[in-house]
Amino acid sequence: MNSKISLPNGQEIAYDVRERGTISVIQLHGLTSSRARDEILGLDFTADIDGVRAARYDAPGHGESPVPSVGDAMPADFSWPRLAEVLEGVMDSIFPSGDTGETSSSTADSTTAPTQHVVGIGQSMGAATLLTAAARNPERFAGLVLIIPPTIWEVRGDQAEQYVRFAELIEQHGMSLFRDASTSGQLPPAIDPERPDTDPDVDPTLLPTLYRGAARTNLPPREEIEKLDIPVLILAWTEDPAHPLWSAEALAEALPNAELEVADTPSEVENWPARMEKFIASTGL
Repeated sequence: MNSKISLPNGQEIAYDVRERGTISVIQLHGLTSSRARDEILGLDFTADIDGVRAARYDAPGHGESPVPSVGDAMPADFSWPRLAEVLEGVMDSIFPSGDTGETSSSTADSTTAPTQHVVGIGQSMGAATLLTAAARNPERFAGLVLIIPPTIWEVRGDQAEQYVRFAELIEQHGMSLFRDASTSGQLPPAIDPERPDTDPDVDPTLLPTLYRGAARTNLPPREEIEKLDIPVLILAWTEDPAHPLWSAEALAEALPNAELEVADTPSEVENWPARMEKFIASTGL
């Protein structure tokens, strides 16, 4: 069932909850994607995980969570710290302390009770959002699954420049040339070459602002991530400049309680939900 949460700033967040168990899980998509787009691309991992009460939501400006006014949107609205604040509001609403299993659609605000322990599953931007939120409030999370982490720390510069080029291309030439430029590279070997082509699930007039926000953000410093002593599973793949193996390896080294697995083929990616299910069970929730 699709529902909406109203955040204090007026942003409405579209979400759904799958009732397949009692372990609280929240799933986050990547930049320009959404719940619906992840389903098309085969990246809706909690669809195949049993034993969980899994919430999914569309980040601001994505999917069915449009920003209140595109003209008023700022790049900072799409920084990872701002998206982490949204995540916290969503978690407070869906997984309040003492939750009995009934999904709450009440407005998230500063008086909401602390969230339960939740396992976070996020890919790319979603992984960065989870890490940013967990570094700030580790007590909210029982564990994290970080899927194809994006460029971070000192290697983010080249990708940031690419995002700025995308923003300028859309503004100057429209979506047609942007599609050509953004899909011209070779797919990583772990991605199914037969998967459908999809456009960003974002209002095209918002895309330049969204890309500029992504270009200006980064993870908290290493020393903050090194303090995050909760179980973390990192799932990466190879030959993807936007999600380099370097990022996954750097996080595996920095996080005190992390394990890293790397996929080279689509069949290995197909095994990721089973690996996540095993990891979630190991958190003891």
